[in-house]
Amino acid sequence: MPNTQELQDLVTQVRRDILRMVHKVNSGHPGGSLGCTEFFVALYNEVMELKDGFDMDGIGEDLFFLSNGHISPVFYSVLARKGYFPIDELNTFRLIDSRLQGHPTTHEGLPGVRIASGSLGQGMSVAIGAAQAKKLNGDSHLVYSLHGDGELQEGQNWEAIMYAAGNKVDNLIATVDRNGQQIDGGTEDVLPLGDVAEKFRVFGWDVLEIENGNDLDQVIAGLKEAKSRTGKGKPVCVVMTTEMGNGVDFMMHTHAWHGKAPSDEQLETALAQNPETLGDY
Repeated sequence: MPNTQELQDLVTQVRRDILRMVHKVNSGHPGGSLGCTEFFVALYNEVMELKDGFDMDGIGEDLFFLSNGHISPVFYSVLARKGYFPIDELNTFRLIDSRLQGHPTTHEGLPGVRIASGSLGQGMSVAIGAAQAKKLNGDSHLVYSLHGDGELQEGQNWEAIMYAAGNKVDNLIATVDRNGQQIDGGTEDVLPLGDVAEKFRVFGWDVLEIENGNDLDQVIAGLKEAKSRTGKGKPVCVVMTTEMGNGVDFMMHTHAWHGKAPSDEQLETALAQNPETLGDY
């Protein structure tokens, strides 16, 4: 496995990829992508058990489902740099006929992507179904999923959360990106979520919290702790506090960069704060 410095270099390079992809087409969602960079780097390079190559069945390996599909830039960058598809394909982000659509899709057979995600609130249900399928297949591997905190305002989540606990889906680790922001403003201003961790606990989940989801060591330790809690009769929830736009000073502490691309000048400033480490595509 890569060492800590190699992982940190990857975090910085992925941030550059996100910024450049969104800038090139003047569209996309940089804020949440930047905030979840450490999570994706840790998950794919330190935590999940993965086979070489890719197949849709995913038997004999861990699975990941991205529910808040609008943060596709970070997903695509990490998949490419993990070797699922050529890194230079990131040049095609959001272009007509590209496999790298604004929200991940499977119709063009993009390695690493198992579901189309864009309609919020559905990823939890899919992850639970995959986790139950693994149990039926006698596959001891785990299913991971990621959800936005604003996304939890969708009612389907809570039906699924209740179902997972009631059916002891204990091979599932669902992470909530608790950045406190959504497209229209702060989550507590748009529709207060309150104590997300306690909500999951009351619904019957085992819950742990990562206080700083932008600290790579904390993320790795938190996900490994979550992994150790699987198989004990309860699904596992990780409530991970992050900063939307992390790594770019003018994108942080605001919802404004949820879905907005930087100008030429802003891109130059943002890239200067994230120096090239592993080579731009």
